[in-house]
Amino acid sequence: MNDLRNEAERVMREADCLHDHHVVERAFDDMAQRISSDMAGGDVVVVCVMNGGLVASGQLLPRLEFPLRVDYMHASRYRERTHGDELHWKVEPTQDLAGKDVLIVDDILDEGYTLDAILRFCRQTRPASLRAAVLVQKLHDRGVRPPVDYVGLTVPDRYVFGYGMDYKGYWRNARGIYAVAG
Repeated sequence: MNDLRNEAERVMREADCLHDHHVVERAFDDMAQRISSDMAGGDVVVVCVMNGGLVASGQLLPRLEFPLRVDYMHASRYRERTHGDELHWKVEPTQDLAGKDVLIVDDILDEGYTLDAILRFCRQTRPASLRAAVLVQKLHDRGVRPPVDYVGLTVPDRYVFGYGMDYKGYWRNARGIYAVAG
């Protein structure tokens, strides 16, 4: 085993569980109900923000009981580190978003720079409507804090992982939302 994996295992053993999987699943149910109420009549394209939004999208999509299309984009500031720097675009959506009701799904709203850039990009495509959903919002007032229409849960201003959020590339698969101890 490499040192990084050993570190990730240690971090999980020592981590604080902020929201267990039952709480997270209820948050997805609540978000889906609100999204369905707002968007069920539109020509909806759900855009997953990779990699963090993969799990949130995968949990949310089966709960949305109306026809929709799915696309993805990949923009990152963290790149498997615990701090962010400039935004790196890897993949833009392939579907034409003009005139569509677009829902961006991501894992977390922390300082908001990534989501803000994604929303600005999407606005340029002239969608009929543009909404954002995040599983988790950190409670602090740093950054740009773009508007988010659907927030599943809040967490304190700590480094969190699980349900799509990672610790140095590991634990996106954790069945709960955890904070690094200390």
